[in-house]
This record gives sequence, structure tokens and C-alpha cells, in this order.
Amino acid sequence: MTAHPLQRLFRYARPHRRTIWLASLFSILNKVFDLAPPLLIGAAVDLVVEREDSWIAGLGFEGFSAQLWGLAMMTVAVWVGESIFEFIFGVLWRNLAQSLQHDLRLDTYAHVQQLELAFFEDRNTGGLMSVLNDDVNQLERFLGFGANTLLQVATTVVVIGSIYLTLAPLHVAAWAVAPMPFVVWMAVRYQRLLEPHYKSVREDVGALSSDLAGNLSGIATIQSYTNEAFELERLRATSDSYRVSNKGAIRLSVAFAPLIRMFILVGFTGTLVAGGFATANGTVQVGVYSILIFMTQRLLWPLTSLGETFDLYQRAMASTRRIFALLDTPAKITGGATRLAEVRGELALEHVDFHYRPETPIFQDLTLAFPAGRTTAIVGSTGSGKSTLIKLLLRFADPQRGTVRMEGHDVRDLDLHDLRRAIGLVSQDVFLFHGTITENIAYGAADATEADIIAAARVAEAHDFIEAFPEGYDTIVGERGQKLSGGQRQRISIARAVLKDPPVLILDEATSSVDNETEAAIQRSLRTIAQGRTTILIAHRLSTVRHAHCIHVLEAGSVVEAGTHEELVARDGVYAALWAVQTGEGAVLA
Repeated sequence: MTAHPLQRLFRYARPHRRTIWLASLFSILNKVFDLAPPLLIGAAVDLVVEREDSWIAGLGFEGFSAQLWGLAMMTVAVWVGESIFEFIFGVLWRNLAQSLQHDLRLDTYAHVQQLELAFFEDRNTGGLMSVLNDDVNQLERFLGFGANTLLQVATTVVVIGSIYLTLAPLHVAAWAVAPMPFVVWMAVRYQRLLEPHYKSVREDVGALSSDLAGNLSGIATIQSYTNEAFELERLRATSDSYRVSNKGAIRLSVAFAPLIRMFILVGFTGTLVAGGFATANGTVQVGVYSILIFMTQRLLWPLTSLGETFDLYQRAMASTRRIFALLDTPAKITGGATRLAEVRGELALEHVDFHYRPETPIFQDLTLAFPAGRTTAIVGSTGSGKSTLIKLLLRFADPQRGTVRMEGHDVRDLDLHDLRRAIGLVSQDVFLFHGTITENIAYGAADATEADIIAAARVAEAHDFIEAFPEGYDTIVGERGQKLSGGQRQRISIARAVLKDPPVLILDEATSSVDNETEAAIQRSLRTIAQGRTTILIAHRLSTVRHAHCIHVLEAGSVVEAGTHEELVARDGVYAALWAVQTGEGAVLA
């Protein structure tokens, strides 16, 4: 049976036990001091009525003036102590909430980073952002306010209950205590009623975050197709669903306090009347009666805050379930124990079967070899499996049958960090982080010097255009590198791979979206960096691969041809047909 999210949260908070104990202690002390003023009011009434026979006189204060000043000093001490304790518990609880929020967000993000690529392909970024940000923040709101409120309400019940048992006749105390079972029942009932509402609310806020993230990322497409009104209406529908989900929860949450107030009215009125008769009959002293009246209000009135607290609690539990559900998502691809001390760059696929859906296989019995230090090209039409091949080599996915090997080892046995560190990927879809050009080139090589970064840029033929910017290497590239052209992004990506200096370099359509001049510059760079390392070229443009040691032609997930450029053109097969299309009907190798 799955543990309740609150139980798991308590286990998660174990490293912060000392802070929890201190925060709880000062919350209790603050509430004890907060409940002292009604006692002091009762003592003041008792002093005025009883004079030398008052309770304060029994503490050793002689004379009315001394007793009054003694009571005043107690009042100052109580108020100062209450204020100090409120400051301390406020700092402790809020910092605890921040620490747990920080730890939980980092642990969840660290876990998400270990999940296979297929996990992200099946989900949207906005939904994950909703869990990592909004749900974690929701938990922080409860820990910063709700936990302290529950603790102080419990302290109020214990302290005032003890006072009643000490000072009041049973039939008077019963009126104050009578509403408590109903209040507890209402609290439990409301928790159960609120739970499904807030589950729906958290799901809807995830969908809303998803739509917003997607639309902001695709704003250029929206504007170019003049679909602003359509997207606004689509967002309106998602936002309205979120609003409607909240309506039911708000109705229940807001109704809690008025209903509790009716129970409080019964308890307060009963104490007022029963205590009044007892005082008139001489059973209860006037000062004690004053204390009972004030304490009844102090006992029952804080219970109205439980509505807001339970509202926060249910929101937090709904969010906690989503957070732990993400943490419980198993990583299907985990590294092995074998470490690679030295990598020459030998890769191979042996009798590999792979599919995303069983009914549509991508590879069937595929065998491919990538010799160390050689340049191997993979060409083929769209859908032939070229991108999937990269996923298998980088172990973003595992085959259903067969083996992918590096240096003769099954990649499933290798340390995942070692495997991916040995491979540099320059993708068609270049991703640059928001930051400077220097930061993007040095990504993955944190110890790189300025000279190393410039040298890598020169190899990638990026140095000249970088220097032409007013800020040079300190130029901000924008989100996803949107302030740069496609060719500039591609060359910075190549510089990043050069700086990483991996024994294996995979170039995935590295020149597919650039002009001829940029393609020529990139090809010069690639020939330079391919020397002495295993290079795998994935390309549609055959001009990119004509100098490869071996070219494999993929069709429908199988190798249908293999050889050098000259051999394949002479064979007059699939490759030759592709070459003819790209160079003109009847074109031949010069």
C-alpha cells in the first residue's frame, strides 16, 4: 500500500529534524504566552474585587500599588516574550519551508534528468514545469503557514482544556468542550470533500502551464499564421477549466468557517450563561468567570482558521502527490558498473531490433560497425532510422533485441557518464542556452580557459563572426540562440564539440539548414576535427559525406548499400539515384 504523501513528506524532512523541533517549541511557547493575557485580565479583575485576598497578593506582593505594578510587569514580560517567540518561530518555519522546497525541487529535477528521452517525448515541458515550480511552491505555502497553525491550535486546546479542568466546574467546562467533537468531525469531512477538487485543480493548472509554455515558445509561428485570436480562445478554454475546478473547492473552503462559527456560538453562549449562574451563586469567583469567558473565545475562535489551513493542506497534498509521482517514475535506462579508462572510439550495432510501437519496427536485425578513427556516414530518406540510430549510440534508448557496443562492451554494462562523455553530438536542431557565446562554447568543459575557447571557435570557423559583434565573446545569444543565425548557431555548436574533444563525434545533419557558403565553412571545420577520431556523419546532403571512409545507405531500417562515394555512384543503386537527384539528372562525380 502506498504511503500517504504526508508520511513521505515527514520522512523526507528527517535531515531537518532539529529545525522542526525548535520551530515547534517556539510555536508552542508563543501560543502559551499568547494565552496568558486572559489570565492576567482575570487576575486584574480579581485584584480589584478581592484586594488583599487576590491571587496576585498570594505571590508576595504587599499593598495594592505593588500588586498592580507586579501585574503590569508580568503583562510586559508576557507580551515581549510572545513577540520574541513569534519572530523566532516565523524565521524557523519559513526557512524550513524554503529548505524543503529547495531540496525537493533539486531532487525532483535531478531525478527527471536521469529519465530516458522517451519520457520527455511523451510529455510537455509546461506540465513538468508546473510540478517542479508551482507544485513545489504550493507545498512551501503550507509549510510556511499551515503547519504552525495546526500546532498552535493543538496547543490552544491542551492549555485551555487544562485551565478549564483546574478552574471551572464540570458543567461549565462541558459547554466550552462540547463543540470540539463536531469541529473535528467537520475538519475530517472537509478534508475528504476537498481532496478530489484539488486533485482536479492541480491537473488543470498543469495543463494551463503547458499551454502557456508552448505558446510562448511558438510565438513566432502563432504570429506568422495570424492565429493570435485562435490561441487566445484555446487558452481561454483551458483557463476557464481551471477556474471552474477552483469554484467547487472555494465554495467548500469558504463555507467551513461560518459553519464552525455556529458551533462556537453554542459553546460561547453556554459558557456565558452557565458560568454567569455559577458566579452569581458563588460557585465561581468573578475573576475566574472573566477568565472562562475570555478563554472560551480563545479556545473556539482559532478553530475558524482551520478552514484556511485545511484549504492549504489539501492544495499541498495534491501537489505533493504529483511531486512524488514524478519522483517515483522509474528510470528505464541506468548505467552499468564498467568504467572506460581509455576510449579509442570503436562502436558497433549487432543484430539490433528496435521499435517505438511493436506494429511499426524501425530496425530489424541491423548490424553496423563504426571503426575507431574512421569517418562513417549514414544516409537515407526521411524515416529510414537515422535519428533513432543516434539515440541508440548515445543510449537515449535501448534496443528490444541485439547489442550496441563501445570498445567491445555492451553499452548497457558501461557507466552512463563514461559512455556519453566519450561522444560529442552536433545536432541539426542546435540548442544554445540563454547566456554568452563563451558560456555556450564552454558548456561541458567548465575548466576551459579563454585561449581554449577561442581556439575551438577558430577550428569551427566561428571566431571571425564572433569578434565582429560589439560584445564579442560576451554577446548574449538569447533563448535557444534566437539572436544568432542558423549557421552561426551551428558553428558555435561545433566549437562546443571541439572543446569537449571526444573520441567519437556524431554530426547529425550539421549542414542541412545553412547556405552554401556556410556549408563550405562547416565542412572545412568538420574535416579538421574529424582527423584522428571516430566520426559518424548523418546527412541528407550527400556532398557532406562524399569524403567518408564508408557510407551506409539506410532504407526502412536496414542497410541496403555500403561503400565509398565512388563505389556507390558506380553501383548505380539507391545512393546513385540520390546523388543524381541532388546534383542534377545524369550528374557524375567530377
